Amino acid sequence: MTVPQIATTDFGGPRHGELLLVGPSLGTSSVTLWASAAQRLTSRLRVVGWDLPGHGYSAPAAGFSMPELAAAVLAVADRHAGRQRFHYAGDSLGGAVGLQLLLDAPERLLSAALLCTGSAIGTPADWRSRAATVRAGGTDPVVGTALARWFAPGFVDRQPEVATALLDALRRTDAESYAAACEALADFDVTGRLGEITTPLLAVAGAQDVATPPEGLRDLISRVKDGRLVVLDEVGHLAPAEAPERVSDLILGHLAVCAPTDYDAGMAIRRQVLGDAHVDRAVASTTEFTTDFQELITRYAWGTIWSRQGLDRRSRSLITLTALVARGHHEELAMHVRAARRNGLTNGEIKELLLQAAIYCGVPDANTAFRIADRVLAEYDRGV
Repeated sequence: MTVPQIATTDFGGPRHGELLLVGPSLGTSSVTLWASAAQRLTSRLRVVGWDLPGHGYSAPAAGFSMPELAAAVLAVADRHAGRQRFHYAGDSLGGAVGLQLLLDAPERLLSAALLCTGSAIGTPADWRSRAATVRAGGTDPVVGTALARWFAPGFVDRQPEVATALLDALRRTDAESYAAACEALADFDVTGRLGEITTPLLAVAGAQDVATPPEGLRDLISRVKDGRLVVLDEVGHLAPAEAPERVSDLILGHLAVCAPTDYDAGMAIRRQVLGDAHVDRAVASTTEFTTDFQELITRYAWGTIWSRQGLDRRSRSLITLTALVARGHHEELAMHVRAARRNGLTNGEIKELLLQAAIYCGVPDANTAFRIADRVLAEYDRGV
């Protein structure tokens, strides 16, 4: 697989907020299509747009497939958020890339919003004919038909600056890259695999979209396990530009619906940090009297504090160990020494922390902590 290099635009948002990647339609850039919606989305999310090869800020490319574009988008996510899960939204071809991501890397996506798209768009013959047209005459021949394909009636009169920016982006698009994108769409049809998609999916259609009518997205939603369709009146094929407020509100609402409860998130992180065996023992020993307390610590300690993005887990382990030494919580200290190793701290780093604690918390407290840590670390290193 040859993964094309694609450029990105960071629209901003909370530094440690969850990542939302937004994808363009054929012939547009992420800036011209998503800028207005992104302004609203950055109140909650870190929003990054990506450009197709030869579009916007991306360098041209001579050939690529939908799986290769999806792999390129995953590389973008890795650059901006490491291996953390992310949200995705895409329009038209960008939406098709979102479907490919849902099939190729479902474990990476928290949610997906697919706009004005389909599991197959148009016909292979039409896409290959358009590719030949653009290779022969550049993008000028398709600019004239874009007005009818892209916008709902009356939009150009209401928002001439937005329409002009989108059409100018189309004129500037590299012809060979545009043709290659047409060929990628000609080969794209994942209709038979929609039943594999389990990630929560929001589909947004434009009531006036002639390129990807609402019926196609309605069929798509009927085939996935967890999906919802919204049809926007007086909107054509480029919903993020035509109705940025409605689109951003829908995406934010979808994220709220998809977000795991604090308890669910807390239980997942608790297991990752403390280990399944420990959590299973704690759950098994829960009584009617202690149930509310177990829910409290799972929801608030693990689901609210340990899940925050502002510190990594190594740092949180260091802070927790210091607090437990200072307060003399020896049973919890033993548990969190083991958790610190699971979070990536070394024996040497834990020793340095306890030496520091000896100065600031007291030698007797550190003496007990060293004894507990020595036993726990020896057991951990033996695989006990």
